[in-house]
Amino acid sequence: MADSLTPAQQATGKARFIRMTPRKMRLVIDVIRGKSVKDAEDLLKFIPKAASLPVTKVLKQAKNNATHNFSMLEDNLMVKSIFVDEGPTLKRIIPRARGRGDSLFKRTSHITIILEELADKPARRKAAK
Repeated sequence: MADSLTPAQQATGKARFIRMTPRKMRLVIDVIRGKSVKDAEDLLKFIPKAASLPVTKVLKQAKNNATHNFSMLEDNLMVKSIFVDEGPTLKRIIPRARGRGDSLFKRTSHITIILEELADKPARRKAAK
């Protein structure tokens, strides 16, 4: 029965209702998709975007879930998938000239990161050659 459960090889991290637009978040997450966790953390330190801070927190949460809950090795973790979904939009009105009002949409995001543990790296390189 343990063989049929594949989620033991994957760990997730989620953050919901982040007050930042999904479009801005996607610029950051596209950079780290498919990278190892160590490379992703290093890249996020030097990306000059405000979205890198919440993405870093969720990546750290997923890494801690993988090491603590599933006993995965931190060196073998890789970002299998990462995506940002649109959360609820807060609708506000900005006053304009002549008594009019314009709409202002304050968008929110939901981040999901799925980490996967790879087999030993030297064994994969030998098989590829």
